Amino acid sequence: MKIGFIGLGIMGKPMVKNLLKAGHEVVCYDIIKENVDEMTKAGATAAVSSADVARQVPLVITMLPNSPHVKSVVLGDDGVLAGAKEGLIVVDMSSIAPLASQEIAKVCAAKGVRMLDAPVSGGEPKAIDGTLAIMVGGDEKLFKEVKDVLLTMGSSAVHCGPIGAGNTTKLANQIIVALNIAAVSEAFTLVRKAGVDPSLVFDAIKGGLAGSTVLNAKAPMMLESDFTPGFKIDLHIKDLDNVLDTGHKTGSPLPLTALVREMMSTLHADGFGQDDHSALARYYAKLSGTRIGK
Repeated sequence: MKIGFIGLGIMGKPMVKNLLKAGHEVVCYDIIKENVDEMTKAGATAAVSSADVARQVPLVITMLPNSPHVKSVVLGDDGVLAGAKEGLIVVDMSSIAPLASQEIAKVCAAKGVRMLDAPVSGGEPKAIDGTLAIMVGGDEKLFKEVKDVLLTMGSSAVHCGPIGAGNTTKLANQIIVALNIAAVSEAFTLVRKAGVDPSLVFDAIKGGLAGSTVLNAKAPMMLESDFTPGFKIDLHIKDLDNVLDTGHKTGSPLPLTALVREMMSTLHADGFGQDDHSALARYYAKLSGTRIGK
């Protein structure tokens, strides 16, 4: 299938590579030329704009930082809709506010363009492996049309409800991940302060009820003090801002989310916004004077 892909960042590039590996033809665009050049070397075709992508394909995938970027790329001058033919499918795999997904989909529908919101979880490692968890909102029949394409980039793709439901699911995911990382950081700081080796504690608890995908992925990074980003703190801040905004609009209390959001704000102010979100361990190191890892 000929697929358009817009947004070639830390997630987009490996996702394109997996589409190419599966035999799809990919037409790609990004505002950073070096990213486009890297993908053309991998076998993709370059486009000169988002509209140019849309003119060439029946399916456009977007993977962008936040709601304003998606609105600009899809609805803006020389955006996807400017080049779209009736019947085009847009699958936005960015993590944005659910209300923004609904607004964009409404404008798309008026132009005869069908849209799904399909954010992902797993960060760069799972994007590289093609094992992302994909959460989809929109028409179920449309989801079934594109499910096989989604599964070239992920190990699961679940239809969660109408448009916006994918991003609502992603917000729930981001709450759980953020709070889990904070809990691991807090627990392992206690362990270190008490004179016990955190690596042994990790080995002891990972098979029990405290075990989780987050623990398995992030504890080794904390133990090595290696915060090379798989998912950056600044991006998690963006997601938690969307969580809090949605919570305020729906009347849902989010006291723990608000607390971890402020922890991340401190790390951003200290210059660690581009670190992996496992660098929440740095927040506890700052408070306690003790690092978990090396």
